Amino acid sequence: MPDDTLIHDTGAGIDRLIEIMRRLRDPDTGCPWDIEQDFDTIAPYTIEEAYEVADAIERRAWGELEGELGDLLLQAVYHAQMATEDGRFTFQDVVRNISDKMVARHPHVFGDESRDKSADQQTVDWEKIKAAERAGKAQRGALDGVAPGLPALMRAQKLQKRAARVGFDWPSAQDVLAKITEEAAELEEARDSLGSDEIEEEFGDLLFVMVNLGRHLGVDAETALRRTNAKFTRRFNSVEDSLKDIGKRPEDSTLEEMDALWDRAKLAEKAAKPGG
Repeated sequence: MPDDTLIHDTGAGIDRLIEIMRRLRDPDTGCPWDIEQDFDTIAPYTIEEAYEVADAIERRAWGELEGELGDLLLQAVYHAQMATEDGRFTFQDVVRNISDKMVARHPHVFGDESRDKSADQQTVDWEKIKAAERAGKAQRGALDGVAPGLPALMRAQKLQKRAARVGFDWPSAQDVLAKITEEAAELEEARDSLGSDEIEEEFGDLLFVMVNLGRHLGVDAETALRRTNAKFTRRFNSVEDSLKDIGKRPEDSTLEEMDALWDRAKLAEKAAKPGG
């Protein structure tokens, strides 16, 4: 019989979680579902858990955040256990790697460099350190290492930030607004005279520039759109509830009716805000 002492030791911290995962993956006594998983099947859960952490923070659901962070930590332990089984690396290797990286990237905190520098100068120094790291990994370009699997808005923002750090950027938000006008005109032209591929390309160009505007305004595009999605869901649910109160459904209603209920929901939200 396996020794369950560590499994039931609630004060054992991360060692307990690592042992739990090792036992779940044990080919003889583990969980059949966990044993069958691999990096590819677990990766979608990892992404999902990261978004659930972000959602809890956005909703200020601090009571849920502890659990969501635990779910995300489990994903790191899961991947590390599979890597251990393959002889690739261990969880302790993961911890050492990120610790070494943080120390190396903050010589002004953990080394002998001065902390007396601006945030802009720190950004420049950070990019120099990361460029050296990329060179060590045979990554020569400024955009190397921005994962293709990221959500499109998030990846667009990261690509633009990388390019901006080496000087490839519009000087101001006003310049980006001018580019938005230009891209919108090109999209309109494509709609009127070009095919679906060209329309898609021009639409993508417009989205990309909108992300850039957000960056210049200090707005995270992924967060902004997620909040707008939540707002749309909330207000449309209110429209459906109002229609239900009078025995109707959206498909039985006119656009004018739903627009009026939408405006009412919008006003109610504004009135409910502090100072509204």
